[in-house]
Amino acid sequence: MILGCVRGEVVATIKHATWTGRRALVVERIRPDGEGRGGYLVAFDSVGATTGQTVLVIDEGNSARQVIGDPTAPIRSVIVGIVDEIAVEEDGSGSAG
Repeated sequence: MILGCVRGEVVATIKHATWTGRRALVVERIRPDGEGRGGYLVAFDSVGATTGQTVLVIDEGNSARQVIGDPTAPIRSVIVGIVDEIAVEEDGSGSAG
């Protein structure tokens, strides 16, 4: 799974029929502290994510197609969760950051 931040939406007038009615979002890969890791991907939304939200992305075709419910869909990445909070234990001290 990939941790990312939604940066925008992709709009296409000509697209595969499977994509009709689905939102394609631009997602920046991020670290748990919110800093960019470098790189973007386009993922289809399955949870109602909006620009600026931190999300979880599955970036593996078969899993993405299972979430979409179409085993033949030309889809590789899908947003499967909106992150509310990230807690990281540092130095084994038990403090979260």
